[in-house]
Amino acid sequence: MLTLFYQPGSASDVARIALEEAGADYRALRVDFSKDEQRQPQYLAINPKGRAPALVTDEGVITENVAILGWIAQSFPQARLAPDDAFGFARMQAFNAYLASTVHVAYAHWRRGNRWADDPACIDHMRAVAPERYADCFTAIEAEMLEAPWVLGEAFSLSDVYLFVMADWLETVNIDPRRFPRLYDHRERVRARPATRKVLAQQAV
Repeated sequence: MLTLFYQPGSASDVARIALEEAGADYRALRVDFSKDEQRQPQYLAINPKGRAPALVTDEGVITENVAILGWIAQSFPQARLAPDDAFGFARMQAFNAYLASTVHVAYAHWRRGNRWADDPACIDHMRAVAPERYADCFTAIEAEMLEAPWVLGEAFSLSDVYLFVMADWLETVNIDPRRFPRLYDHRERVRARPATRKVLAQQAV
């Protein structure tokens, strides 16, 4: 059985919703960041990066959402969560990489500025400007990257899962998601899917 180490409300929600969409047989084990469990030797033996998610498979551990989503797509082809041609798959991975390397990082400058600076004034400045930098990413997605009805066009894919989680953080930085009408519609349609509802319901308990 697969084991997913995750922190609820974090980017590891992406991997968990994706596993549900794939119909995977897995167990989810929480890594409690509030107790600093991600830095304990037991977890560092699984993921030396000290981050979540980490997916334990029969072949070894996979970290980073982009890699985990690619593995899920190829391991559960019957779920049809990714294009089956090389170019289409690359398009999906390019979008997911943008979310990982740019969108998530923009958000992290608001929440975890101490990753980049020690000076409190610098951290405060990052926190002040991060919300609009985060919103700028969604302005670009809304205008240039979001096809209809899904990210890649007619077929739902794992990019839609990833985008949902990133967009679901907008309110936490006081950005009204209705600034992005197409994105807001997309987000609420993904929220209504059974896999998403299951994961969010379990986190609310």
